[in-house]
Amino acid sequence: MVGNTLAAARPARWPAVLPRAGLVAAALAAVLAVAALAGLRYGLLLAIGLGFGMVLEGLRFGFAGPWRAMILRREPAGLLAQLLAIALVAVAAFPLLAGNGAELSGAHAPVGIAMLGGAFVFGVAMQVVLGCGSGTLVNAGSGNPVGLLALPFFAIGSFAGATHLSWWTGLGAAPVVVLAGAGGLALTLAGLAAVAGWALWRAAPGTRRLPRRLWLAAGLVAALALANLVVAGQPWGVVYGLGLWAAKGASLLGADLAGSAFWGAPGHAERLRASLLTDVTSLTNLGIIAGAFGVAAWRGGLAQPLPRLPARAWVATVLAGLALGYSSRLAFGCNVGAFFSGISTGSLHGWAWFAMAFAGSIVGVRLRPFLGLEAR
Repeated sequence: MVGNTLAAARPARWPAVLPRAGLVAAALAAVLAVAALAGLRYGLLLAIGLGFGMVLEGLRFGFAGPWRAMILRREPAGLLAQLLAIALVAVAAFPLLAGNGAELSGAHAPVGIAMLGGAFVFGVAMQVVLGCGSGTLVNAGSGNPVGLLALPFFAIGSFAGATHLSWWTGLGAAPVVVLAGAGGLALTLAGLAAVAGWALWRAAPGTRRLPRRLWLAAGLVAALALANLVVAGQPWGVVYGLGLWAAKGASLLGADLAGSAFWGAPGHAERLRASLLTDVTSLTNLGIIAGAFGVAAWRGGLAQPLPRLPARAWVATVLAGLALGYSSRLAFGCNVGAFFSGISTGSLHGWAWFAMAFAGSIVGVRLRPFLGLEAR
């Protein structure tokens, strides 16, 4: 009787096993194909991107959602996990950058008028669509309709922001300030500890504990970010790759970008001509989308119903997507490229970005009900 029951149960497991095996095989095949076509380094970068996507979706590690939880409900766990991951990266990245300055570069940028304003607008927009740069990629990959709509407009906005960047930076900016050495690392860790202390002080009762999944997620994200730094030669970023996709699309449609101060510059012009398989940011972005897709498909939750939202909510999503791309280009990055990678590699602009984007997020959280994106 027991044997018959087990025999009857075996066929039922195969429908679940075969698609999952197919997902794993497809991921491995994609990595091997990129390695064969473009080189081992680029195959590794796609694998790192897949890792990011699986961790972000699978362990629910993000940026926009945790900031919203802190603002609305005073729940600090997600923000604390971000700070922990940044600290882990900084401990390794500071000496790596100091000892390998010719091969590795940090996410360093100046603090300026456009940078501060761009970070604030980005904070507003990311709460409207509930996704930052990496979050929008993850949401699109997992089949979220809002993320799927916002992503192409994010790319278009990033392209447009890059096109106008020289005008905006002409409004004024301070010199680039980089915290370096043991003293810089100590200041960075002290700053992260101060923000963590503030979050714990503001936390609602019973919300100060960090769940095990977030401890694990913070460690894995930090490890992947360091792998990205070593393999790519630069920190984890998102925004440039999205703008490049739109720029390539514009070129295919006949646009002449040679006269653009940004896209016509030698380095960017070369990337426009080259394959996406050799652009490090594009590869990790594609990996994030595919990794999130794989996790959602593994769980069987890929097909998400179209939410019943008023027309103004869909219009707001399109406009917010454009604002995400445009503002993040002016701010020299999103939560990943400016906040996470900027602070973890010693850039002062990462701290300024965090302050302005968090202030913008407070506004964005309050806007959502008025835009029809949730009940008031």
